[in-house]
Amino acid sequence: MLEIKDLHKRYQMGDVTVNALKGVSLTIEQGDFVAIMGPSGSGKSTLMHILGLLDAPTEGSYKVKGQEVSQMREDELAIFRRDVIGFIFQQFNLLPRMNATENVALPLLYSEKRLDLEKAQSLLEKVGLGTRSHHRPSELSGGQQQRVAIARSLVNNPIMILADEPTGNLDSNSEREILAILQDLNDQGITIVIVTHEEEVGMQAKRLIRMRDGVVQSDERRVPFTQNSLQKQAAESKLSKFPLANVYQHFAQGIKTLAANKVRTALSVLGILIGVAAVVAMLAIGAGAQAAMEKELSSLGSNLLILRPGAVRSAGGVRAEAGATSKLTQEDAADLKKNVANISNVASTVNGRGQITYGNKNWSTQILGTNPPYSTMHASVPQSGRFFTDDENLARARVAVIGMTVVRELFGTENPIGSMIKINKVNFQVIGVLPGKGANGFRDQDDIIIVPLNAAMYRLLGKDYVDTIEIEVAGAQFTEKAQQDLLDRMNTRRRVPVSQQEDAYQVRNMAEIQEALSSSTKIMSLLLSAIASISLVVGG
Repeated sequence: MLEIKDLHKRYQMGDVTVNALKGVSLTIEQGDFVAIMGPSGSGKSTLMHILGLLDAPTEGSYKVKGQEVSQMREDELAIFRRDVIGFIFQQFNLLPRMNATENVALPLLYSEKRLDLEKAQSLLEKVGLGTRSHHRPSELSGGQQQRVAIARSLVNNPIMILADEPTGNLDSNSEREILAILQDLNDQGITIVIVTHEEEVGMQAKRLIRMRDGVVQSDERRVPFTQNSLQKQAAESKLSKFPLANVYQHFAQGIKTLAANKVRTALSVLGILIGVAAVVAMLAIGAGAQAAMEKELSSLGSNLLILRPGAVRSAGGVRAEAGATSKLTQEDAADLKKNVANISNVASTVNGRGQITYGNKNWSTQILGTNPPYSTMHASVPQSGRFFTDDENLARARVAVIGMTVVRELFGTENPIGSMIKINKVNFQVIGVLPGKGANGFRDQDDIIIVPLNAAMYRLLGKDYVDTIEIEVAGAQFTEKAQQDLLDRMNTRRRVPVSQQEDAYQVRNMAEIQEALSSSTKIMSLLLSAIASISLVVGG
C-alpha cells in the first residue's frame, strides 16, 4: 500500500545543511502493523511526517496505493490526508471545551460529511468509553483521553493510522490498553504505523524497523503478514467522492463555539460595535464638516472676483500702504461693468465698525456699505423684509438690513422690521433681516449691518473711496480671462506705468478659495474615513 523509494529530506539551518533522511526505501503492505524505532535524531519523526503527508520529501518517491503523492498540491494533500490517514498523537490534542463525543465527531466537519454523533458514540463504545462520552478531556484520565483520540482517528474510516508515541504519556496499565486497542484495529485490517522509542511497545508490532542517522538500520518481520480483505473494501470505498458540506452543521458549530466562549465572544462583539460606531461617527463628522463648508461657501458667492487697491513700491523700494497710491471709486465699478466682457454684476463695498443702539440696548458690529446687486451675489437676499434699491443708494437713504446676531442682541424676539435704530448716532430704519450664515473662521457672519453704499461713505464712515469692487463673472470658464481683463482695464484707466502695474491692483479669486476649501474638506473626510476603517479593523 505504501511504497517509498530513495527518500531524502534536507533542512537548511543557517549555513548548515541537515540530512534528516538519506535514501530511505521501504514498502508497507495494506493491513500491516509496523513500529519505527530509533534514538533522537535518527529521522523517525521526519519519516512519520512524510508518511502522514505533513511534510514533503526533498528527493525520492512516495506512493499510496500506487498514486504518487510527493508532488501533490497543498489542497490535494489536505484532502488525501483527511480521507486516507488517521492520526494519534502523544499529547492527545483534544479540544478542552468539547466533550468526548464532540471531539470524536469534529473531523466530520472538515470531511464534508454529515455530523454523525451516533457514529462518534459508537466509536467511543468500541474503545471502551461509552459511559464517558459526555465528559470533557479534563474529566478523563490520560489513557481515556488517548482512547478518545483513537476513536477520533477512526471517524473518517481511514485505511491507515499513524501513531506518534501514542503511549509516551501513559502509565503501564493505560499503555497496555492502548496497544490492545491498536492490535484489535489491525486485526480488523487497518494499517498501523507507530513511531516509538520504547522497546516493549515496538515488540508489539508485526514488523520492526530501526533507524539511525537518517537511514534504515534494520527491518525485522516478527509476525508473518496476512492481508485482510475487509480492509481492502474499506480502502476502495474510502477513496470515493464525498457530498458537499452541510452549511447548517458549520453554522451550528459556530454558534456552539461562541456560546462556549462567552467572554471572548462578548469582547469581540464589543470591539466590532466600537469599530462600527467609530466608522459611523467619523463619517458623520465628515458629512457635518462638508455641510458646514458648503454653507460657508454659499455665503461667499459663486464665480466672484474681488478687486482691491494695491501697494506700489517707491523708488527706494519701500512698499506703501495698500490704497496709498491706487484708489478705487464707484466710477471704476461702473466702467468695469461696461468695458470688461463676461461680467454679470458689480458691487462696490466699504467696511467699518459702528455702535448701534435701540432703546436701552447697544451693540458694536460691522458696517458694510454696498450696492443692491450685493444681495444676489452673496446669497444675502433678506429672509424677511427687503434689500435697499438703487434709488435709495443714490439718495443716501438711511435704511439698513441687519444680521441675525444684531437682531438677537438688540431686538430679542421682537420683529425688527420698521424699527428705528441709531448707527453711530445717526437714525436708520430697519427694512430687512439677512439669512443666517454662521461663523466664518473667527468672524460671525451674522454680526453685520448692511446699508446703502453712499449712506455708509458720507453719513457713517466718512470715506471718499471704496474699499473693494466685487465682480460676478458670467461663468466659471470666464474667470481666468476676466481676472486679467480687470487688471488690464484698471491699469489703462489709471495710466499706471508698466513698472508699477504688477502691484497697483490685486484681484482675489473666490472660486479658487472655494475649490481649495472644498478640496480640504474632502481630504479631511477621506482621512476620517481611513481612521474609522482602521478602528473597525482593529475593533473587529
